[in-house]
Amino acid sequence: MSISRQPEDPGKAVNLTLDDGPDPTWTPKALEILAASGAKATFCMTGPNAQAHPDLVKKVVAAGHRLCNHSVSHDTAMDRKSVAYQGKEILDAKRMIDEASGGAELRYYRAPGGAFTPQSRQLAAAHGMRSLGWNVDPGDYRRPGADTILATVERQLANGPTILLHDGGGDRSQTMQALQNLLPRLKEQGYAFSFPQA
Repeated sequence: MSISRQPEDPGKAVNLTLDDGPDPTWTPKALEILAASGAKATFCMTGPNAQAHPDLVKKVVAAGHRLCNHSVSHDTAMDRKSVAYQGKEILDAKRMIDEASGGAELRYYRAPGGAFTPQSRQLAAAHGMRSLGWNVDPGDYRRPGADTILATVERQLANGPTILLHDGGGDRSQTMQALQNLLPRLKEQGYAFSFPQA
């Protein structure tokens, strides 16, 4: 039940992940930016957002990206709650995302704030979802500026290949600007765009 951070691609690769969507403003923008660079990403969606925007969930899947379960209520203290609560958060979100996507494969579970427990990892695995971590966290949700987000990603890439960004949960204009600048630079540096090992 280990947490996945490594790419499927055996070469020099990154895993782009976008959390807290789908969002009607920022998810379409992210899809546009990714398409322009031929990049793929894993979208970690909350159940209610997926339920509210099934059209966006289907667009993400149709564009060749992957889906990840990011719980119902984005409770970053989930690891201190009962196993029953954790299970309900994971399985209710799975149901909502499955319904919104029309049954597309849901390969991953990412605990809000990384609040995994052995039990939540085991439960996710029993339902076909690999627990998904990250190596690179530029804190884009705090809106430190697009240049800072970009510089932090490039600095932290030595930590490993899985990059945590956000397409939901607020104004993500800085994240989108950083993503737009980041993707061509990654390509220039010889990185492929992969998915995390499932």
